[in-house]
Amino acid sequence: MIVSMTGFAAVAVELPGFSLAVELRSVNHRYLDVTVRLPDELRTMEPALRERLSGALKRGKVECRVALARAAAGASGMAIDRERVMALAAAATEIRQLVPTSAPLSAAEVLRWPGVLAEPSIAPEALAEAVQRLLDNALGELAAARSREGEKLRDILLARCADIDAQVVRVTPRIPVLHAAFAEKLGARVREAGIDLNDDRLKQELALFASKIDVAEEIARLSTHVAEVRRVLSQGGSAGKRLDFLAQELHREANTLGSKSVDAELSQVSLELKVAIEQMREQVQNIE
Repeated sequence: MIVSMTGFAAVAVELPGFSLAVELRSVNHRYLDVTVRLPDELRTMEPALRERLSGALKRGKVECRVALARAAAGASGMAIDRERVMALAAAATEIRQLVPTSAPLSAAEVLRWPGVLAEPSIAPEALAEAVQRLLDNALGELAAARSREGEKLRDILLARCADIDAQVVRVTPRIPVLHAAFAEKLGARVREAGIDLNDDRLKQELALFASKIDVAEEIARLSTHVAEVRRVLSQGGSAGKRLDFLAQELHREANTLGSKSVDAELSQVSLELKVAIEQMREQVQNIE
């Protein structure tokens, strides 16, 4: 399966008194570049999260963002610190004895007193386990997103391979015709110049020039490289670097084909090949 380096995943879970969220973003990159952004409460988990991400991903610029927030008041019920309330009531009673004119505490004033409403808490071990579990879920979603994108890239690359094949089919039957036409044209010019066509040195020079304009080898290598692209796409895995190399080789053959052109149609074929190969190279940059 071909996998793209581009993807996004976001997962969240509600814990007692807290909400926890993990977000993963990845884009194309020459190698694996991981950035982890954590709240202060989870800073010690960074090495473990980096190790998990590096084990699951091969290439790409990946950003992992973890958010931890306390639940809104009343979201998980109110926990009252009874000991704190009893101590506050005892203190209020003592104050009224000392100052009889003082007003008694209302329930609202008691609730506003620091520490009366107990803050929700979670054990560090349980929180770390929840983060790891949520990261695994996010990695699963990211892998699915990158696989879907990879399938689209695979289809695009196969379509470009078909475009290259079409140009090869278009030009292959014309190669002998082009050679014959060019040889006849060149021979006519030589005869017009009064040069003996049977001269051995001239024959050698003509043979050398004919080999320089022969594009049969370039056409054959184009077909070979396209076949290898298809094989790599069918094999799947981490194929981005190999496909990038093949795209460069295809581009080199198309350039050579254009430089050897002695015919307008051959020049047009070279141009069409370059367009298809450049489109291929752009898409290959996104493959892991």
